[in-house]
Amino acid sequence: MKLMLRQALLAVATTLALSSAALAVENVKFMIGANPGGGFDQTGRGLGKAMIEAGAAKSVQFENKGGAGGTIGLAQFANATKGDGNAMIVTGAVMVGAIVQNKPPVTLAQVTPIARLFYEYNVFVVPANSPLKTMKDVVDMLKKDPGSVKWGGGSRGSVDHISVAQIAKDAGVDPTKINYVPFQGGGEASAAILGGHVTVGTSGWNEMVQFVKSGKMRALAVTSGTRLAGETVPTLKEQGINVEIGNWRGVYGAAGITPAQRKALIDAVVAGTKQKSWNDALAANDWSAAVLTGDEFSKFVDAEHKRIEESMRVVGMVK
Repeated sequence: MKLMLRQALLAVATTLALSSAALAVENVKFMIGANPGGGFDQTGRGLGKAMIEAGAAKSVQFENKGGAGGTIGLAQFANATKGDGNAMIVTGAVMVGAIVQNKPPVTLAQVTPIARLFYEYNVFVVPANSPLKTMKDVVDMLKKDPGSVKWGGGSRGSVDHISVAQIAKDAGVDPTKINYVPFQGGGEASAAILGGHVTVGTSGWNEMVQFVKSGKMRALAVTSGTRLAGETVPTLKEQGINVEIGNWRGVYGAAGITPAQRKALIDAVVAGTKQKSWNDALAANDWSAAVLTGDEFSKFVDAEHKRIEESMRVVGMVK
């Protein structure tokens, strides 16, 4: 009888432990530092859905706060969520670039690194009725008159902006002469491209693929080293432009959370990345999984800060 009782108690304790581990956080609150429809937005909403499917979160809320490469949302997040073990913000190379260039009072150093999720690559697109057929056409136009090419993309200092500056530099054009128009999210950028308000636009492939596949936009080049899996769009390098640049996205937690709260968030995020819906999103958007957590993620971001700052200095975006 005593043995049976001990076994029963052990089974209950094990069940409770497993339940506690699965439900790492109660109500996740995501800050998304961009307008709806862009890459940050897709990342946060996709991860939130996957965390619920994994049983790692009970519910998820989202708040969009676009502007300044995500740093406006970052400032609000850092100030409003101190010690909140349920709060996370979507971040990435775009935000690091904005921090390097704009030097805002609130930076990623004031919040808590949780995990890097994936890499993605950009595509350069024009409206379907554009006379520009290749990136060589764009570069030829740029060489004749740098101001005549109006580039549309993410915020100043973003991967979008850096890639344009690098293309100009590779073409022998002063990067400070480029005519770059920043937008707060993929939705705004898409509308500007479709409306012919910019000459050529750039954003993550996943943000533009629907317009390319529907025939509303023409894809000229991707920024990856090789063509994206299953796609026919040529790389910049294939067209004689020696530029290759990728983007990454991840999540941070609030300032002042405990080690236990941080571990719970890491466990919940990692559980989400193992779900079918998340892996389907990776495949559908040509995102390359690259999960990195905790202190290793923190070291990675420090290295990224230095790399992006150097890239910006080379092309004249920062001194």
